[in-house]
Amino acid sequence: MRIIQYPHPTLRRLSKPLTRVDDELRRIVAEMFELMYEAKGIGLAANQVDLPYRMFILNLEGNPSKPELERVFLNPVLSHPKGSSEAEEGCLSLPGLYAQVKRPERVTITAYDLSGSEVQETIDGLFSRAAQHETDHLDGTLFIDRLSPTAKADLRETLEDFEIEFDDRRQRGEIPDDQQIAARWAELEALRT
Repeated sequence: MRIIQYPHPTLRRLSKPLTRVDDELRRIVAEMFELMYEAKGIGLAANQVDLPYRMFILNLEGNPSKPELERVFLNPVLSHPKGSSEAEEGCLSLPGLYAQVKRPERVTITAYDLSGSEVQETIDGLFSRAAQHETDHLDGTLFIDRLSPTAKADLRETLEDFEIEFDDRRQRGEIPDDQQIAARWAELEALRT
């Protein structure tokens, strides 16, 4: 498992809801936390590790020595947005790229945890921003999609560099073609959804 980078097509796919929690899912979640900490992140969505599942993880301090801060959200739904806030965001699938993103200040998140229990919380601040960012991933949306045309134009050169690197890696056979990726997704979806 590894974190995939823009413009990998999996980042644009709509994730499928999970229907069960088992030991394999717990193993996947543990590995996602390891990758997130390695990359110095605070959140990671399943499609960022090329998995088609509707789930994400958070540790708002990004601190592996504080496992009590680890949160897992399965099949998250956001509702009741309130207020507005603008802050800098980055993404482990767009390493080194940052921009100011406007989002609701507060939302309600409803999801399931790894025990299969439903959780519902009204969240704000960094928690709200991170949950919205990761839920966007599950819908095939990246934070750059939320930028104004001018702000996105300012990042065009950097995004083109990501695209060139992706194409080079694909030509070297390090990244499968779109048909192979789609076939893998269908196989994985059949196992868990």
